[in-house]
Amino acid sequence: MPNLFACHNSRELAFRQPFGAVRTGAHVTLRLYLWGPWAQRAEAVLRTWNGSENYYPGASAWRCGARVFTFRIKAPDAPCVLWYNFRVTVDGRLYYVGAEDGILRSGESKLTRDIPHDFRITVYDRGFDTPEGFRGRIAYQIFPDRFARGESGGADPNGHAAYGWRMSEKRWDEEVDHLPRDGEKYYSPQDHYLGNFAGIREKIPYLESLGVGVIYLNPIFLSPYNHRYSISDYMKVDPLLGTEEEFASLCAELKAHGIKVILDGVFSHTGDDSIYFDKFGKFGGGAYLDPDSPYREWYVFSESFRHGYRCWWDFESLPEVDELTPSYMEFIARVLEKWIRLGASGWRLDVADELPDEFIKFLRLRLKAIDPEALLIGEVWEDAALKEDGFGRRREYVNGLELDGVMDYPFLEAAVSFLLGGGDSFALRSALGAQLEGYPSCFMRAQLGMLGSHDTERILSVLAGGPIKSGLSRPEQLAWRPAPESEAIAPRRLMLASALQFSMPFMPCVYYGDEAGLRGLADPFCRRPYPWGHENAQLLSHYRRIAAVRSENGVFITGLTSFAAHDPDVFAIARTGGGEALTVLNRSQREARITLAPEDFSEGEAAPALRGEYEAAISGKSMTADGFIELDLPPLSFEMLILRRPQ
Repeated sequence: MPNLFACHNSRELAFRQPFGAVRTGAHVTLRLYLWGPWAQRAEAVLRTWNGSENYYPGASAWRCGARVFTFRIKAPDAPCVLWYNFRVTVDGRLYYVGAEDGILRSGESKLTRDIPHDFRITVYDRGFDTPEGFRGRIAYQIFPDRFARGESGGADPNGHAAYGWRMSEKRWDEEVDHLPRDGEKYYSPQDHYLGNFAGIREKIPYLESLGVGVIYLNPIFLSPYNHRYSISDYMKVDPLLGTEEEFASLCAELKAHGIKVILDGVFSHTGDDSIYFDKFGKFGGGAYLDPDSPYREWYVFSESFRHGYRCWWDFESLPEVDELTPSYMEFIARVLEKWIRLGASGWRLDVADELPDEFIKFLRLRLKAIDPEALLIGEVWEDAALKEDGFGRRREYVNGLELDGVMDYPFLEAAVSFLLGGGDSFALRSALGAQLEGYPSCFMRAQLGMLGSHDTERILSVLAGGPIKSGLSRPEQLAWRPAPESEAIAPRRLMLASALQFSMPFMPCVYYGDEAGLRGLADPFCRRPYPWGHENAQLLSHYRRIAAVRSENGVFITGLTSFAAHDPDVFAIARTGGGEALTVLNRSQREARITLAPEDFSEGEAAPALRGEYEAAISGKSMTADGFIELDLPPLSFEMLILRRPQ
């Protein structure tokens, strides 16, 4: 439309203040810029929607050749996502200005004659905050059976025999089982490497060398399987790991070293071989065999189900519970309390998107009553602010009444896409900027920012071109090898990904062994034992260095965040406030000459001043900035610039 041009960018402070999510009742200023021959005759209104429609007139003024309409609104008094667009009329003709990106609903605008994609504002409870003691810490995820095996603790390698469970004890250097055993139809994850609490205790110095301040433990409770997501007793430690007393002692020792522990809460289902369901009659009084069992009301029995009862994703061994059953809710509250009293500092909710909102609200209330500083994280794979249930209803994770944070799978997806060429730096800026905009600041800082987990392919294999969710059989996954050139380049890509990860405002979370060069495709190959004595020394040194840079410079902990896309291959993140830091990535296989100015960081919470003397923390060089900064980056490299002397 050559006679009328329009501009609004939801991620720039020139167009929207304050930046990002707002508390209930907060005041928000929105601006729309119009220019062109028709701008003089144009009129604009703001349209918002949150179950009901509202229109707001705006005051206009001319600025630098553009007609600027300014709208001031008050956020709703209840948490929600407030949707908005602009409606412009010229001589009776109606035009719309909405989000150009119909998925992120964020960033730059588009002028159209059609009904547009709305922009969004996350409105969260005015009293919401997250535990300050977790912010800025480096987290480390441990799959207990595979991290380290200590010999001095109370673990009982024969502890499963009393329950009649088959177990294959593996040497630490053996390959994981991946095929059904003789007489079995399906693969059964009962190969155990006997990692335990004693092993974690012995590796505390190693964890400290990585700057770890939080350990996220996959399930530790009694279970027939090595992953322990099929729980037999929530009140008992699996004897292969150690004893309850040993867990409490481990938590105390970790706290003495400044490390908190988060446990994995699997509350959408139990195991079939459990004291609650007791399908095989080992425990007595379980729901499957006893219609009068106190646990019977937790489950749904019906001949309409293939196995006679409702199962999690139709896995016969995982009977699903009705989480809103009052007796189940009270039981899980006791589970939370017991393990917090024993020394845990928080919980991660498995498959949080399959737990009812009311259940998560209940868990939050009970957890915070036990320990107001306890952390509640949820497994949510998508944008937690826009996630919907199967009926199109928005989930309430970020409203301030449920989770403190989530596992940041969208960050993983965006980083991998950038490094493998699926998207450029502009796409990365949009993805990370939309999340920064959509999440409450305290929520953003409490989430676990990951490059991999027990549910994903190993990041080093992914960055070597490994197939993701490819449908390969397990034998095919085991046999897969990257091309030599891809294998050689993958560690350098991982260095770039982790440098970005450690520069973000969330808690960077390292999946055990990623820092040591572990490889593997999907489960169970992403759950191989930590390669003690066979680490990738270059990668390990790199992780220790970026951890030290983050830990030694408070701006990475408390600073505001903004992003810049210099060109398709060069991306930068700035942290400002109480200091200044820039991390710059060059994904290309050629040297990049880079000049960055404050206006390049217009998308985000605050732009850096770029004035003063900076230390290049990776190369050791120093450089001076006077309103802009220049640097050369070799192929597939990064730099972390720290302001040492402001100008």
